[in-house]
Amino acid sequence: MKKSFIFTSESATAGHPDKLCDQISDAIVDRYLEEDPHSVIRAECAVASGVLFLASRFSSLANVDVAQVVRKTIHIAGYEHEDFNSKTCSILTSIKELPRDEKVRFDVEQLSDEDIEKISVQQQGTFFGYACNQTTSFMPLPIFMAHQLARRIDTVRQQKVLPYLAPDGKTQVSIEYVDRMPSRVHSVSICTTLIRSEYPPKDPLTLKEDIREAVIEYVFQDQMVRPDEKTKFFVNPEGVMMIGGPAVHSGLTGRKNASDLYGEYSRYSGSALSGKDPLRIDRVGNYEARYAAKNVVAAGLADECEVQLSYCIGLSRPVSIQVETFDTGKIPDGEIAALLKKHFDFRLAAIIRNFDLRSLPSKVKGGFYRKLAVYGQVGRTDLELPWEATDKAHLLAHSQPTL
Repeated sequence: MKKSFIFTSESATAGHPDKLCDQISDAIVDRYLEEDPHSVIRAECAVASGVLFLASRFSSLANVDVAQVVRKTIHIAGYEHEDFNSKTCSILTSIKELPRDEKVRFDVEQLSDEDIEKISVQQQGTFFGYACNQTTSFMPLPIFMAHQLARRIDTVRQQKVLPYLAPDGKTQVSIEYVDRMPSRVHSVSICTTLIRSEYPPKDPLTLKEDIREAVIEYVFQDQMVRPDEKTKFFVNPEGVMMIGGPAVHSGLTGRKNASDLYGEYSRYSGSALSGKDPLRIDRVGNYEARYAAKNVVAAGLADECEVQLSYCIGLSRPVSIQVETFDTGKIPDGEIAALLKKHFDFRLAAIIRNFDLRSLPSKVKGGFYRKLAVYGQVGRTDLELPWEATDKAHLLAHSQPTL
């Protein structure tokens, strides 16, 4: 296993077309669950130029105006310019109501252990959760910093610190590792777009200085690993780009899985997370795996940990639970896996119950899942995510495995 290397991760702003589609898909999930927590909903979105296409399948008592949800989400993302905006965007829909299935309309708080065992997953797949001690959020440093930069770009645009910025943007951070720990910032890359009214275009040198001062220096000022005199900075290296967004390149739900999770520092499944209600194990299995991995590291059992959960259609619990600690484990990986089986309930209905996944959209102002659709679905420090809790760390640290 390599000890010294350079690793790069990327993130995107709320106005990136792929992230816009993720937010729209999850905003629709939120609206259905707000009105009817037992809703079954799948929502996928594609956008290009001035046209947005939404495919939705649902079974619910809720009555949702999906076009209104779409336009509101476009507005929140910052698109109010002539090239693409919430008022004039054409919305095409393919919406189908599915037969109501009373078996899924269960109250998780009233389920017995026997009931939970009977609720099986309807999707197959293998899902990964990862945690490490590189940051206080237990996330790899490259993706953590890439998200912070993306968030800051949106903030300086919204607060008019840099009022000429348009919503579409991308960030990339490369970190040098020594002995599998961050050593220095190798390079930082930021690509932003400008509103069309900013004409003539902002001078590239001025843009670079603005971004470096208002975004890069601001984000890195309190970090243990900061840019040095050798760090390379790239701000719009291909030149100043006007507008961007759907007017220039297309977007699709689920195309940014790597940045949704660990920035490719850890493995991840190919299934999209956004646009799915909590009955989908290919969404919530990722959250449970992250919860388990984070508690392992928080318990001091390893410096980094990857938890793998494999599910089979028709069964309630994973057929396989694997742990990899990359030679950093304080006890054998097999013993850690045994501890997870002892202290965590990986069954679908138990995950929904323990994380309150059906009720959160009605409890969180502005929706819950839409906020997950940008800046990462794990490792968030701005949201109180149930799978980010370390409440089982003490159990893992002071328990003997059941082998």
